[in-house]
Amino acid sequence: MAPIIKVENISKTYEGGFHALKDVNLDIEEGEILALLGPNGAGKTTLISIICGLVNLSEGRILVGGHDTVSDYRKARELIGLVPQEIALEPFQTVYNGLRFTRGLFGKRPDPEFLENVLRRLSLWDKKDAMTRELSGGMKRRVLIAKALCHSPKILFLDEPTAGVDVELRKDMWEVVSQLKKEGVTIILTTHYIEEAEAIADRVGIINKGEILLVEPTRSLMRRMGHRELRIELTEPLAEIPAALAGYDLEFGADKQTLVYAYEANGERTGITSLITDIKNAGLTLRDIETKQSSLEEIFVGLVKEQA
Repeated sequence: MAPIIKVENISKTYEGGFHALKDVNLDIEEGEILALLGPNGAGKTTLISIICGLVNLSEGRILVGGHDTVSDYRKARELIGLVPQEIALEPFQTVYNGLRFTRGLFGKRPDPEFLENVLRRLSLWDKKDAMTRELSGGMKRRVLIAKALCHSPKILFLDEPTAGVDVELRKDMWEVVSQLKKEGVTIILTTHYIEEAEAIADRVGIINKGEILLVEPTRSLMRRMGHRELRIELTEPLAEIPAALAGYDLEFGADKQTLVYAYEANGERTGITSLITDIKNAGLTLRDIETKQSSLEEIFVGLVKEQA
């Protein structure tokens, strides 16, 4: 099956010669959640804006649901809902009228029942008659999400949707995302909360300096690039690591009572069994053992540093 979004060799160069995107290729499958990660200025928002038709591309082509975003803009755009990073709402418009107006812009018939359902899902129904200027920042963020959903898009872009909002809204947001995925909506998100991307994304794309470094299933990436640490707490502190354990490249933890052993998460042989045996043979007594796997954030930081 063809991808619902196909990005082919796109580049974006602004006046003055700044290359925001450089020969980007990306296929996004229908019904998946793709987390797009990158440092500030990496090109995430530019890429999303080009796909959504808000910024003109310099080179390349983008297909959304088989529709070219330039030659068949309207057909492509009606498939997309966008929650932008910046909060921009008409201050003297009520929440409900804002949704009704946005739905009309996409040529959709009035559907009060549908709009009520959208507002209830986002805990906004009791605010439907409130002017947006009266709402808190978190509530305004909810309104942006509601506006993005009001024309039943097949694709939803979330550009830093939980930036600067409270824990409750973040939790509600991810519940809505999970439900939309079950309904077949394709979701592309950028976020600084990388632990959330790790938890909900089917695939992760990492972008830096306008280039896609990789796009890979989250679990596969964690297995391939993840590292693990074995932290071994001893009953007594050591002055130095015994020579008999030199072959394991051990390091001390925060104190000299903990030994840290790093190994590959996907390695066939970890060496843990022989390490434990050699520790006992060296006359050391174990108090506790703990393992820790590297997070997606650590993998992300490592990749970005490599390109720097």
